[in-house]
Amino acid sequence: MRLQNQQLSGTSFAKPADLVAWMGAIQAQDYAGAKWALANRLKKPVESEIDKALNDGEILRTHVLRPTWHFVSPKDIRWMLQLTEPRISAFCAKHFRDLQLDNSILRRSNNVIARALEDGRHLTKKEIGDALRQARIETEELRLTFIIIRAELDQLICNGARRGKQFTYALLDQRAPNSKRLDKDEALAELAKRYFTSRGPATVRDLSWWSGLSHVDARRATENIKSQMSLEVVNEQTYFFMPSGKNPVKGSRVHLLPPWDEYTVAYKDRSLVIDPEFEKEAGHGIFNSNIVVNGYLKGSWRRELKGNRLVFESRYFSSPSRTLLQKVSSTAKLYAKFLGKDLILKKHPE
Repeated sequence: MRLQNQQLSGTSFAKPADLVAWMGAIQAQDYAGAKWALANRLKKPVESEIDKALNDGEILRTHVLRPTWHFVSPKDIRWMLQLTEPRISAFCAKHFRDLQLDNSILRRSNNVIARALEDGRHLTKKEIGDALRQARIETEELRLTFIIIRAELDQLICNGARRGKQFTYALLDQRAPNSKRLDKDEALAELAKRYFTSRGPATVRDLSWWSGLSHVDARRATENIKSQMSLEVVNEQTYFFMPSGKNPVKGSRVHLLPPWDEYTVAYKDRSLVIDPEFEKEAGHGIFNSNIVVNGYLKGSWRRELKGNRLVFESRYFSSPSRTLLQKVSSTAKLYAKFLGKDLILKKHPE
């Protein structure tokens, strides 16, 4: 059910923007990996179309939920930021104190950034730093990073169009002029609905981890939509999910998932899909690129780009069958095609 709800089997989506809206938010600090995470969930993925969706503002990239980068829909970014900002700010508070970034400096910084980005300008992090230094605001060490995070949390800025391989920032008012605003209970209900629809079956604890909400708010969010959901109790854990009316897609499936993929990172408890014996080898389901077979992590993979070639290397937690090797090879070919590269398969040394 998770494979289907996460759109990893029998996907319903052709456009990146529609997929991101369905998922609510998709972790995206590793941009290359995040694009492949989207591609795994789209009918006919094309890398340039994902880049275009980001550049055109059809999907946005900002710090939301847990304090890390996520793709979000322009229509959702404001209510989601408003809901999760208090917890992110609390998490970042020590950094602001250590960097001597008090409210006065942060207000000045926001004003400088707003002026620098007016008239539709998109600026790189370095260019924003230059504007701040001209205003005699220090940007050494991590100060610039947290000044920018504060501006994101204050709903001032989000990503702009990429300039070559560089990310830029733009004013949120210009990128998401029609973004929805919801009160807290409405926002809690909406976030929980997106989560359990796209990631169920899952627990309240899973929702709290994924969203960054307190357990109290995660429980409240779940209660707000409980009447709409189904539940199952397994090993004394209550799993919630939205009834889809669809039969799970059958057949053997292999996925090459990037680090931080929502199939693993969206859950506090990953023991359902990772054999505890191999949890460290699987990067705890977060830090590694993993080979997923019928929903279970069975190995890891890595890539190296050399000009127009993709060198693909795999490692398995136990001896793989010939059929599995063939399916991984076929999936690696799809990945190479997505990147527009020639595939070079490299067997990992035993």
